[in-house]
Amino acid sequence: MKQLLIWSILIITIGLSSCRKDFSTKPSTGNLDFSKDTVYLDTIFSGISSSTYTLKVYNRSSEDIHIPSIRLGEGEDSGYRLNVDGIPGRSFEDVNILAKDSIFVFIETTLDTEDIPSILYEDQILFDEGDREQKVQLVSLVKDAYFLYPDKDISGEIETLVFNGEDTEIQGRYLNENHPENGNEFVFTNEKPYIIYGYMMVGTPDNQAKTLIMEAGAQVHFHANSGLYVAPNCSLHILGERNVEGQPETEVIIQGDRLEPEYENIPGQWGTINLLTGSIHNIIEYATIKNGTIGLIVQGISSSTTPTLEIKNSKIFNHLSFGMVAVHSFIEAKNLASNNCGSSGFAGMYGGAYNFTHCSFANSWSGARSTPNIWLIDSNKYLKNEDDPLEYLDLYFANFTNCIMDGNGNIEMEFDREGTDNEFNFKFTNNLIRFNDINNIYADNPLYDFENTDLYANNIFNGEPDFKDLLLNELVIGENSDANANADTTGTAVVPLDITGKTRANPADIGAYEHIIFEDE
Repeated sequence: MKQLLIWSILIITIGLSSCRKDFSTKPSTGNLDFSKDTVYLDTIFSGISSSTYTLKVYNRSSEDIHIPSIRLGEGEDSGYRLNVDGIPGRSFEDVNILAKDSIFVFIETTLDTEDIPSILYEDQILFDEGDREQKVQLVSLVKDAYFLYPDKDISGEIETLVFNGEDTEIQGRYLNENHPENGNEFVFTNEKPYIIYGYMMVGTPDNQAKTLIMEAGAQVHFHANSGLYVAPNCSLHILGERNVEGQPETEVIIQGDRLEPEYENIPGQWGTINLLTGSIHNIIEYATIKNGTIGLIVQGISSSTTPTLEIKNSKIFNHLSFGMVAVHSFIEAKNLASNNCGSSGFAGMYGGAYNFTHCSFANSWSGARSTPNIWLIDSNKYLKNEDDPLEYLDLYFANFTNCIMDGNGNIEMEFDREGTDNEFNFKFTNNLIRFNDINNIYADNPLYDFENTDLYANNIFNGEPDFKDLLLNELVIGENSDANANADTTGTAVVPLDITGKTRANPADIGAYEHIIFEDE
């Protein structure tokens, strides 16, 4: 029993000694090294928390040291927050670093433009004092913005949207032309960015016809699980202009609300823009729509002569699912560039009517992808609920002319036709198409009879597009592209300028871009 007691005391003593943190150290001599001299917290929006940034502090000496103090220059009034080796605060004392070791300092901020004198906010992390003091600069650029978000009722419940008189669980609200803070929310200007929380509805509760205009240079940022709906009899007009070198940015940019570089090309940061059935005469020009779940959903045909959506000189990049989904809709697209979508760049579901001219569809998605980049479907089987009947609608026409349809799959153009009595009309003319049927799955399917001139004319299969850099969404083509000088330049196929404003040659190049000669880097 006595022997057991001795062993127990010994074990406890060893345990206590191993947990002690007051090991013998010497004060820092002002010779700390840092992973960065300045920590740039990148651009943030007023009132929105930044990402967490890391600073590593090194003790290069052969002795254990302690730093008498680590603190923010502005003290407790600083807009920055620190976490030093797991402890949050704005000031710390006697922080130990073992010989040849390091500690982490984590930095965050949430700033309001009303509380700071300029859009550039700076502070310092001060290590030690007196002649041993060392500094690391902290810098943040803070943008003011218009914030659009649903209201809360007296119980704290967040406002939700109403569709056709029925309540939904979608958090959001109608835009307001006399908002007390934002003014007329039916006009997005380039004065300040717009930050949207939840889903905004273009329309009014009493079904008035409204148009949301996004003016040239407007910047629209959706928070996670947010987006835009356009109600019946209402319209979305995105009216960007071509950016001219040396002039302010005039393109309209639609993306998520994280501005740090690591979020630049991350899909799935927000929801979608949904043009509901009955919305009319929607226009998108010179816009980039990126980093969402589905870039655009376009529903319904409102006129046999006027497209539901006209989209020109625009880019749709980095979407978790589809770049654009059309549901029995009417779309006219010219000079459209699309890349990096987890499913298809374009899916025309439940029939519809589509004209795509001089468009470039690439798909460099790095994960598994089970759908082609261009997908035409005549039924509602991917849209219906489990108990709904299977239905088929007419594909009145789907004309793809002078387009690149490429990707990292073997089959990047596919049809899913199940109806027999409905129309299924399409024509592919002078396109560069990735279609490598290595297992002859489509050999006996008349929809893929590439010798049938009623369906296919002058297409190039499995050619090299020679894109500049798919990882950076640079879809301009080079001098080695098989698309060069192979476009149809007659009739409605003529689009005089490419997406950059460059005059097309005659014969022109296939795709949204005329080719250039890449400079060696």
